[in-house]
Amino acid sequence: MIPLRSPHDALRPTAIALGSFDGLHQGHRRVISAVTGDLAEGVTPTVVSFWPHPREVLHGDTRLRLDLPEEKLELLEPLGIRQLVLVPFSRDLAALSPQAFVEQVLVGQLQARRVAVGDNFRFGAGRSGDAEALRRIGAGFGVAVEVLPMLWDGPERVSSSRIRRALAAGDINEARRLLERPYRFSGTVVQGRALGRQLGWPTANLQVDGRKFLPLEGVYAAWAWVGALGEQPEGPLPAVMNLGPQPTVDPNAPSAVEVHLLDTERELVGRTLTVEPIVLLRRQQRFDGLDQLRAQISRDAEQARRCCGVQLAG
Repeated sequence: MIPLRSPHDALRPTAIALGSFDGLHQGHRRVISAVTGDLAEGVTPTVVSFWPHPREVLHGDTRLRLDLPEEKLELLEPLGIRQLVLVPFSRDLAALSPQAFVEQVLVGQLQARRVAVGDNFRFGAGRSGDAEALRRIGAGFGVAVEVLPMLWDGPERVSSSRIRRALAAGDINEARRLLERPYRFSGTVVQGRALGRQLGWPTANLQVDGRKFLPLEGVYAAWAWVGALGEQPEGPLPAVMNLGPQPTVDPNAPSAVEVHLLDTERELVGRTLTVEPIVLLRRQQRFDGLDQLRAQISRDAEQARRCCGVQLAG
């Protein structure tokens, strides 16, 4: 897997794709492709992003990510990128003028030879610099800057916000289409209260990084893999996933991610589980008793098997 580095530890000189690239959708990949070919010997193709998100530092906004940095490493490597550099974002960095940002960060720290950005890129104090300013300032330091136009899909541009809207609506197919790859998330299986086991449907209770963007609450057919990032995982395994609270069993319980592996039972506590929702089967609902809930879970499992193309048991 490619390394995740700070600006001080980065391999230099660099050819930089600069931006947040959350989701690494097709528009992002077009920017990245501008720094992965025809490079002078010794120049390292690099993605440079800020962490945390500038809006978190400047405005206190919580910015959930489609891809966490560790997940992004696996996605960047096939694109020809050799390192992901996270620039720590602070108020001091935000106060730099566009000229100072290029001079101190891109040239001074990263020895940039080439930089690629989307045409909506903004930088510097008060977002005062745009892509054309970057091109002009970069030329003064001998840095070639390429500005890529936004990618449009119908009446809207392809964007991370649009992918989030699709996931927030439970439209997994639309999110996958815009990403041009499956949407997945991972977490560690933690010990639960065994309520699913009491119902005859044992579930793995997943502890997911709180910075990860999750789809609409509900019950999903899904694929699951057992194994941590960087390992050779076991799977895909057909599964049904409940994302949200437990309105029948415990209405006061917080939202949770529970995954039942279909037609298999194994000890998963402490293991990493990666989940790929396939389709939203239904929204959360409250049932009049555990027998009704148990019957509905059985129907959910049958529907999930069909979605996964699994032969129905019996």
